[in-house]
Amino acid sequence: MTDHTNRRVAVIGLGAMGGAMAATLHRTGWDVTGFDPFDGARAAAAEAGIATTANLEDVAGTPYVVLSLPAASIVETTVPQLLAAPGTVAIVDTTTSEPATSKHMASLADAQGAAFVDAPVSGGRDGAATGSLSAFVGATDAALTAAEPVLLALTGGKYSHIGGPGSGNVVKLLNNVLAAANLVSVGEALGVAKAYGIDPAKAAASISEASGGSKVSANMYPNWVLSGTHDSGFSLGLMARDAALAVDVAAQIGENPALLAAVAGQWQDALAVLGPRADFTEIARTVAPAITPAGAPGRSTPAS
Repeated sequence: MTDHTNRRVAVIGLGAMGGAMAATLHRTGWDVTGFDPFDGARAAAAEAGIATTANLEDVAGTPYVVLSLPAASIVETTVPQLLAAPGTVAIVDTTTSEPATSKHMASLADAQGAAFVDAPVSGGRDGAATGSLSAFVGATDAALTAAEPVLLALTGGKYSHIGGPGSGNVVKLLNNVLAAANLVSVGEALGVAKAYGIDPAKAAASISEASGGSKVSANMYPNWVLSGTHDSGFSLGLMARDAALAVDVAAQIGENPALLAAVAGQWQDALAVLGPRADFTEIARTVAPAITPAGAPGRSTPAS
């Protein structure tokens, strides 16, 4: 348990996920300081009552730290700066990072008497805003114990201790590439249903009650694709990155998941057409444009 003096946490990265996690920690009684190099992200956090800083060195030595960063390379440059001053108890890295990076950061932290856990999360901005994320945790038992107060605040206890440092990253990447594959396969299947004159929404609902069902068919397609909203809050660029990383991590240990590699290629194709800022659910516009109100990329009129 943390006492009052140790309920200080720095949130590094105040984007959609980091900002929402900072707000959750603030709401549940933590003394939060947020850092982000972008003025707009800091301003949004400040509106939620969160103290912010534009200088990373201001939060070095904060007892608890949450990282929500775009890439492993930024984690690698950030953690040594946070450890430059004494006082850090635990760093919880929610970034979808790489296992080799997490192993290195865990070693650096341990040498400074601190804990580092890779805890990439699932649940999106809604889960971050309500403290109901799920997390894939890679850490030693001692590091997990040190980081647990923050993990509990962000997940309500919905985290899985996968194994040692880096293992959380591996399983999160596998989770994302499986979701990426399901987004493609469900889209293609509903495209076939549409071609047969079947309402894709009815097909998705019936499949979701059967063995082929999934969160993708039950929620993502009805809520974000068939509706045409495409407002999940997670970008196509990030999903394409994660799918490619999953295949790369597999290759590093001599594995060749052929289906997942093919899926990663489809996401790269969609990225080239739609751009990184598109919502990740817009992959449907490239694999099954007939079922989406916006139709195929570049189409000037809605699909019928």
